[in-house]
Order: sequence, then C-alpha cells, then structure tokens
Amino acid sequence: MPTRRTFLGAASSLAFPNLFTPAQAADPIESGGSSMHPDIILHNGRVTTLDRGNPNATAIAIENGLFLEVGSDAEVMALAGPNTKIIDLKGKRVLPGLIDNHTHVVRGGLNFNMELRWDGVRSLADAMDMLKRQVAITPAPQWVRVVGGFTEHQFVEKRLPTLEEINAVAPDTPVFLLHLYDRALLNAAALRAVGYTKDTPNPPGGEITRDAHGNPTGMLLAKPNAGILYSTLAKGPKLPLDYQINSTRHFMRELNRLGVTGVIDAGGGFQNYPDDYEVIQKLSDENQMTVRLAYNLFTQKPKQEKEDFFNWTQSVKYKQGNDYFRHNGAGEMLVFSAADFEDFRQPRPDMPPEMEGELEDVVRILAENRWPWRLHATYDETISRALDVFEKVDKDIPLEGLNWFFDHAETISDRSIDRIAALGGGIATQHRMAYQGEYFVERYGHGVAEATPPIRKMLDKG
Repeated sequence: MPTRRTFLGAASSLAFPNLFTPAQAADPIESGGSSMHPDIILHNGRVTTLDRGNPNATAIAIENGLFLEVGSDAEVMALAGPNTKIIDLKGKRVLPGLIDNHTHVVRGGLNFNMELRWDGVRSLADAMDMLKRQVAITPAPQWVRVVGGFTEHQFVEKRLPTLEEINAVAPDTPVFLLHLYDRALLNAAALRAVGYTKDTPNPPGGEITRDAHGNPTGMLLAKPNAGILYSTLAKGPKLPLDYQINSTRHFMRELNRLGVTGVIDAGGGFQNYPDDYEVIQKLSDENQMTVRLAYNLFTQKPKQEKEDFFNWTQSVKYKQGNDYFRHNGAGEMLVFSAADFEDFRQPRPDMPPEMEGELEDVVRILAENRWPWRLHATYDETISRALDVFEKVDKDIPLEGLNWFFDHAETISDRSIDRIAALGGGIATQHRMAYQGEYFVERYGHGVAEATPPIRKMLDKG
C-alpha cells in the first residue's frame, strides 16, 4: 500500500488498500543481507489470511506496499525499526480496501455536503422528520436535496411522500427529492426557484406533470430520459470553490468509512471536462486524495460526441496522472443515441437508427488512440447493436488489449456474452436491482428477474 496515507474504516474494522495474500509477501531480508524494517506494522488485530496453513493472524508488517510478515504480534513486532509506524488495531478486523467499479465521485463530491441522505432509513415517517429538521437549519437560498440512494420500497409505508406532505414541512425552503432515475419531487418553493410554469414545455423524453389548469404540480418524470431530472437539479445553487473542496473530502471520507479505497468514476451528465474536474485535480495536486480514482470522460453534448473525443484524445493521454488520480478512458456515455435509460417503470427504449453510425465514429477514434471505453447499456437489444459496431471496427483496428466493457447489462443474452468474450471485452455489473427489482419484476416477471444480471454465466465465460 502507498505509505503516504492511512485509511480508517468503520468502527468494527480497518480497511487498507492493496493488501496482498501471504503468497505475495516480500522476503524480509534484502539482497545485501541487512535487515529490512517495515514502513508500517498493524498489530493486536484480526486478520484472515486465506492461507490454509495459517488461516488467522493478529499482526502484519508492510514495506513498500508488500507484506513482510503476517503472523503473531510477537513475530511481527520483532521486525519494527526506529521509523516504523505502529498501529494498534485494538481488536478490529483488517479488510482489503474495496474497489467500486461504477461511481460518480467527481460530480457527487461537489454537492455531497448539500445532500440529506435517506440511505437505509426504514420508514417514511423518519425520513420526513429528517427532512423537516434539515429544512429548519438550511439557509436561504440553498435547497434541501435528497439525491438518490433510497427507494420507496425500503420504507415500511412502501410509498414516497406526497407533494402535500413535502410542502407542509417546507413551505418556503426549496426541496428536491430524486427517486432513482424515474422521478423527482419539487415543492412549491423549488418550482418557483427553477421557474417552471404552465408555459414551460416538456423536454424530449421527460414530463413536467400538471394539474387540471396546466400548472406544474412538482412531479417530474423521466420517460425514460433522466435528463429532465439532472437539468433541474443543476439549477440549484452551487457551493463556492473552497466549500466544494471540503465537500469532496467529506465524500471520500464517507467512502473510506465504508471500506472503499478505490473507485472508477464513470463520468456523468452535466459534468464538464475540465471545468468540473478543478476540485478533484486540486486535491490530487495537494496530496489530499484518500481514494484512488480512475476517471472516464463522458461526452458533453448530443451530436458533438465525435468532436469531444477527437479533441480529448489529442490532449489527454490514457493513464495520465498518478496512482490516486488517473485517466481511465472514455464513457460511460459515448454517444447520446446509444443511451438506453434504465427506468424499468417505462417500456424499454429502442435506440434510433443513427446510433450505429455515430457510435462507430467515436469507437474508431478511441481504438486508433488506444483508449479503452465503457458503455452504459441496460438491455440486450442495445448491447447486440453496439457489438455489431465493435466487431466491424475490430476488423480494421484490432480491439485486443483495450479492456473495453459494457456497464450494467441487466438483460444481456448468452449470445451477447459470447460475442463480448470473443472480442476480449468485459462487463461491469452493479446493484441496481436492489433498488429497482420490484419494478423490473412488474414489467418482465420473476423468471427473468432470477437471472438479472446473469453473473454466473459471465464468470463462466471468463
């Protein structure tokens, strides 16, 4: 593990990045014969080694990111030198640092301190009490924002709050509640703040619900394009730069608390490069990163995707950066015409006929510049059409070694898994069904949901 940072996990455990198994331990004696003192010793802890001959240990010695010794306190403490950092684990368990394969830390960090979190809250009554208390201490003109991380099905009431309930606890402070990628609830103060009126048109793929007189009610629906949800949230007040820096550090600390020490940032809508990366770049420059972050560049504007990636491949080198902040290629949006939004309350969207041509233009640029990519793709119908493009490009520019992959892939078919394997690609799955499984079952049935996504088949195909 890099020795410049210590990662503290939750109260019951400590998480450290890049912990190796004993089979990868370094020889504790240097080639010259002199003793090698470790950088760090962790002792008085609980360690599961996965070594059948020595399954449990209480101490670890680490030097230059490699284990020197894994064993008892007495064995390991004997290696300590005058400059060894010694950490008393106080009986806590040591875990390898977890890596999250799909996050939006860059975007989320800019706003984290402004969010009320309903993660894991068991009742709507408790959630509304939290909302009421947050409203009482939120200064104007700021909003109260609950941005994802929960589902109505986690509440014992099995429902979202009504607009009347939200307005009752927040008559004057703007409130924005984002439920998954399917809807947002805005109170009357938030509607006034964003300026939605009876004359505001519905955006493509979205709906501003209205009353009998044509006035917005405060409910925004993705049908199925979530753009209306993102664009409305983006109208809220932003934090000043120094507050954004503080907010991003708090977000990373929250990840560390959960044992996460590495992330892949998949980019995101309304996240512009390089402007919105100023904060994370500053933290990297000042050695303040506490998660290792690999970031993908997400195209900015519809019909300008080819231009975006052409310009970026001329100015950004794949893997540029350091171990804590590194460029990771393109995605998760390569072209807007390939975006099959995952709102299972809505019918599966068919991608437009121009998808293949636009996607091919971008993939050729990426392949020529040896940039890997990730592509958001929920449905097999989208995946199979994208594979047609990838196979076509592969005939001219071999994709072998590029480590590209699809994100999500809830309804991927066996045939598409085989095609991905043949091209040397990959699949990154996430836990979206934990939040949206009920809606998926309603639309596609229990039988399909049992294999959504088909992880076992993906693993069997390598």
